[in-house]
Parts: sequence; C-alpha cells; structure tokens
Amino acid sequence: METLLDRAHLDRQTFGDADLAREVLALFAGQCDRLMPGLADPEQAPEARADLAHALKGSALGVGADRVAALAGQLEAALRGGDGATARNLEPALARAVQETLALF
Repeated sequence: METLLDRAHLDRQTFGDADLAREVLALFAGQCDRLMPGLADPEQAPEARADLAHALKGSALGVGADRVAALAGQLEAALRGGDGATARNLEPALARAVQETLALF
C-alpha cells in the first residue's frame, strides 16, 4: 500500500526548507478542503468530478501524498470510464486517506 506522506519527496520538492514544506502542506490542505466536497457530491456531473479528482491527484503527487494520489487517480479513471459502482466504492477510501494524511501535519 502507498505511504500517506513521502517526507523524502516533500523534502526534495521544498529543498529541505521546513518553512516552505509547512506552507506547501497548508496549500495542499486548503486544496483538499476545496475539492473534496465536489468529489463527494453525487449531483455533480461525472466529468466534473473526474476533473476534481485529477486536480487532487496532481496536488497530492506534488507533496508526496502517495495514497491520496493513487486513490484520486483510480477515482478519476472510474468516473471517466463511467464506472459508477467503482467510483462509489473508492470515495470513502479517498476521504479516509485525505483525512489520515492531513492529520500528519
């Protein structure tokens, strides 16, 4: 299973600057707060939700939130592929991964 937060990756991305790492993680947390409600909204069109999942995946990859990135990528693929059942099954796992990752900082 993927790690929640690859701190070595984050360290490389922020050039070992702890203050910058905290700032980047705060931005990631803010993006999670903005994206997750739309991802969980069944009234949103699947394509719009897939775009949100794609944005979350990219953001997660940037900070080293590996599990969030992997699950967001799987959710994006399910939504783009019209696989609603898989998407519904992935949503709670993604929400849990986001919550567990954000709890680390």
